Amino acid sequence: MRWTKEELDRYHRQMILPQVGPEGQERLKRASVVVVGAGGLGVPVLQYLVAAGVGRVGVVEMDRVEVSNLHRQVLYTTEDVGEPKALVAQKRLQALNPLVRVEAYPVRLTSENALEILRPYDLVVDASDNFPTRYLVNDAAVLLGKPLVFGAIYQFDGQVAVFHHPTLHGEMGPCYRCLFPKPPPPGAVPSCAEAGVFGVLPAVVGSLMAAEALKVLLGIGKPLAGHLLLYDALEAGFRKLTVRRNPRCPVCGDEPTQRELVDYEAFCGLG
Repeated sequence: MRWTKEELDRYHRQMILPQVGPEGQERLKRASVVVVGAGGLGVPVLQYLVAAGVGRVGVVEMDRVEVSNLHRQVLYTTEDVGEPKALVAQKRLQALNPLVRVEAYPVRLTSENALEILRPYDLVVDASDNFPTRYLVNDAAVLLGKPLVFGAIYQFDGQVAVFHHPTLHGEMGPCYRCLFPKPPPPGAVPSCAEAGVFGVLPAVVGSLMAAEALKVLLGIGKPLAGHLLLYDALEAGFRKLTVRRNPRCPVCGDEPTQRELVDYEAFCGLG
């Protein structure tokens, strides 16, 4: 493999790691990741994947930048208020690393377009902030046979997991539905807009998500397949829970009954 001087200068500190090396950097260069959500979690995920040299990165986000985003979504500035997040993110990320290809999807991910948008990518990252999208992304990733890196935040707490990916024992790990078979009742879990969020929390959790994505792409370490990592910012504490695949899961079980995407607004009681 041949490397340009710019590539060697940019990725040298990563390439000298024995777990990465030139071969690992080449894997990243050939890899593709799509990130659903370019808000608090999506911003650090996108920044670190692009900076690491993942060759193709997709950004799926329908929202526009709001002033209330800026205390935690540090990719955006005051001048960006009112602009589509996906397009602003694409511009900033491309400037961060012009050696990668950043693709913007300034649309709402739905049952009609999810398979088409996610299919070209090797790995899916769920950085969304609502239950219909989480179930949609999970089901689409399983149907497409893609590993899924998941993250969620609430006030001072965060969660990270890797779904639909082989565990260290070799068997396929659980999907999001194995952990949460049914969504909570509407209104039971307040959104960040309603409950608030510690500004630095998405940076911590999003960075952990980016680390898991890079480990999966590189085939190194122990990805969080079969585990859910919990982070408590107030206590500066981590807990890791074991999660097993449900053989009766309607999506990833031994005899799946759901073989296509459904109406996720209705599934979550919002339709």
